[in-house]
Amino acid sequence: MHKIYQTLILVLVLFVLPFNSDAQTKRALLVGISNYSSNSATQWTDIHGASDVELLATTLKSQQFSIIKVTNQQATAKRIRKELKALANSCKPGDMVYIHFSGHGQPFEDKSKDEEDGWDEAIIPYDAQKVYSKGKYEGANHIIDDELYSFFDKIRKKIGPKGFLCVVIDACHAGGSSRGDEMEYEEETFVRGTKDAFSPNGKKYRPRVNTEGHFAIKSSGTQGDILILEACRSYQSNYEIKQDGQYYGPLSYYVNKTLRANRLSNSLNWVQEVKRMMDGDRRLTRQNMVYETSLK
Repeated sequence: MHKIYQTLILVLVLFVLPFNSDAQTKRALLVGISNYSSNSATQWTDIHGASDVELLATTLKSQQFSIIKVTNQQATAKRIRKELKALANSCKPGDMVYIHFSGHGQPFEDKSKDEEDGWDEAIIPYDAQKVYSKGKYEGANHIIDDELYSFFDKIRKKIGPKGFLCVVIDACHAGGSSRGDEMEYEEETFVRGTKDAFSPNGKKYRPRVNTEGHFAIKSSGTQGDILILEACRSYQSNYEIKQDGQYYGPLSYYVNKTLRANRLSNSLNWVQEVKRMMDGDRRLTRQNMVYETSLK
């Protein structure tokens, strides 16, 4: 009789566990674009964003993340928005969520007047054109920071106080064409982003020089914590680096290197390791990683 009770208890445990609504799921959305020039209308140069995605996918899979990859021609504004919406809808309390974007970035003239410096920051999907053209292309495929943060807020509410959202943006919104004395380290130079603003009024982008490397994000007791890593400060350029014959975004490369030795967690310890390695790379002396977080 005792063995029968043990068997019944084991069956009940196995039956109940899969339906535990508080069980954590690890979800990742990885977006990376390399072949911008195959859509010549956009006027963006090729980089190596898709390589970042392949690098990180292997590492995150080893940490039991369920992964969605969106790269190159797939990474249209419509598809990226669709995946962000689906991700927000599917999240459950306690989930860990990782969102990654590797591609170009661009300053975008603020329409809502909520930015003190008059500029939003936009990530550049495959089909976002570089230049404003009245009646032809007025920015519909740019995804600005206000829109991204609305998705992030939805995810934080869904995952709740026991969940965690990590966002990595390996782009920049300043850009540049000269690397000066750092050119000796690379055969070619690939810069992510542009200082040429997307502006209906022809405004020139003049970023504020803010040397802070850490910004606090407000949180409530009902939201999950958030961490956002960015490849450089707003006035700096983001240069790709070459490793083992392949170009990568520097933030992506060092995030991946760190996560190969450390599990992704809602701790700043692994973030400080990423920063330490980027600070120690002589090729990156003119750019500084920035992070924003609700973590203490």
